[in-house]
Amino acid sequence: MFSTTENAKQQGGSPNRAVHLRRIASATLRWLHVYLSMVSFAVLLFFAVTGFTLNHPTWFENQQSTRMVHGSVSTALLTPNHNGEFQPLQFVHALQEQYHLHGAPTDLRIDEQTVSFSLRAPGYSADVMADRLTGRYDVTIVSYGPIAVLNDLHKGRDSGRVWSVLIDLSAILMILVSITGLALIWFLHKRRTAGLLLVLFGGIAVLLLYWRLVP
Repeated sequence: MFSTTENAKQQGGSPNRAVHLRRIASATLRWLHVYLSMVSFAVLLFFAVTGFTLNHPTWFENQQSTRMVHGSVSTALLTPNHNGEFQPLQFVHALQEQYHLHGAPTDLRIDEQTVSFSLRAPGYSADVMADRLTGRYDVTIVSYGPIAVLNDLHKGRDSGRVWSVLIDLSAILMILVSITGLALIWFLHKRRTAGLLLVLFGGIAVLLLYWRLVP
């Protein structure tokens, strides 16, 4: 009698444990999918909207504005130091304070008569040309509008290291949301087959569109 009861418990224990583990896995995946989706909602919305604006650039034209300014600085700011090196930071800071310029310096070029560089930021550029002999300079400031700012942020153009890391984290979040959503379909027995077929159909449809319609 004792042996029969013990055998029944052993036979029923394994399925019960499997069901329990399945419930834990399902609940954990559901929790991860919901909260990862909420955390990444703003990021997903941002990249969705900017993907649309990038795909239709002609819809957002005529937002560019250009401004030119002129002035002069001490030639000492345009002179190499005792090691023969030119550090334009003081000159850059002087221009930033006077004209409220922003962006990271890039494309520095120096010859015997001129110094030139650019300040770049999303949707923005300021090109500087200075005469080393007289100290006179010209600055061309171009703002491409708010849509251009968003588009450059989408592409990570002139947006700095921190934003680049944010793009990487956003990609990881999107991957995790996709994986947890796909994994959840395994626990929906009545919808598993239909769901997986839709995933397969979507993937094949994208490949066919690329193969047949993309030049």
